[in-house]
Amino acid sequence: MARFIVVKTSSEGGLDIHPMKEWLRLHTDSIPANMDPTLSTSRQLLSGLKRNGWKFEETDSEVRLFPPGEAVDEVLVKAVLGESDEPNDSEGNQAFGLEVQLRDFLAGNIESLVINGNRLHLYVDPTGQDGVEFPTAVGFIDVLGIDDDGNFYVFELKRDVGSDRVVGQIARYMGWVQSTIGKKKKMHGIIVAKQIGKKLRYAASIIPSVSLYEYQVDFQLNESNDILS
Repeated sequence: MARFIVVKTSSEGGLDIHPMKEWLRLHTDSIPANMDPTLSTSRQLLSGLKRNGWKFEETDSEVRLFPPGEAVDEVLVKAVLGESDEPNDSEGNQAFGLEVQLRDFLAGNIESLVINGNRLHLYVDPTGQDGVEFPTAVGFIDVLGIDDDGNFYVFELKRDVGSDRVVGQIARYMGWVQSTIGKKKKMHGIIVAKQIGKKLRYAASIIPSVSLYEYQVDFQLNESNDILS
């Protein structure tokens, strides 16, 4: 069962990490409206915090919440939490600092993407819930897209190196969509990472409905000499 933690930058430049419910009990002004840290479930509190502008990342073992305006270095997060990825030989290449940045960029530009010859749109359910961090009974989907024929595209994003563990994660989300909102529709899984690891390539190679993509950040400066009138 995943643990829910609040991650904040400390005054010394490190990280302060607190259990979410305990932190909310001490910071009552941050509690979502009509919720109680003791009586509400962690998922309910997460949904409320998201509506209030909080960002978050979900791994297999925990959900990390970042208060609005909190800029946390992903490298520092990994170091403090003792995480490691497969070796990355793309040193020097640009990458997104946090998965939330990659998620927001992809969601904001999803209509410019062409997957399997189809242009995509961000999914919006009948209640108005959009496909960014789409809530399901088995976790939050990073981005949920749909094409003109109503077929679904489940995006799982990794800002750095994608490992083979993500295959089980995206299969879980795809299975939920297929059995609920996506009945009788085609299902596609899209894994996006800065670098796709060899183990992930092998794991995904036997699942035809899952595709792998590596993203590239292209930073440019465009000269602007216009004189304001």
